Amino acid sequence: MADWKNTLESLKNKLPAGIEIQEVKKETTAKFLQKEPLRVELDKRNGKPATLITQFEGTDEALKDLAKTLRVKCGAGGSSRDGEILIQGDFRLKIATYLLETGYKVKKINFK
Repeated sequence: MADWKNTLESLKNKLPAGIEIQEVKKETTAKFLQKEPLRVELDKRNGKPATLITQFEGTDEALKDLAKTLRVKCGAGGSSRDGEILIQGDFRLKIATYLLETGYKVKKINFK
């Protein structure tokens, strides 16, 4: 196994010395594209509580990433489509707090 490491090290030493150019890529995340606040509200689906996040403006990929992060934070199931995220269970406070911490604007509906 050590043989391939030596081979790679010798190839690395043969490369010409040069300036490393780091490409700076500006990321436009969804929270910067979001003009309207996200609505966080409690909804009933088949008699069970569900937290609904609506009015998401951004790509489907960003929506899925945010939905996955929220599902992991809450330890619950859910889905995302058409600018809406549904998390199974009543996680209004936890979700609203997380969204505010990450820079999103939040409009709280049906909070106590």
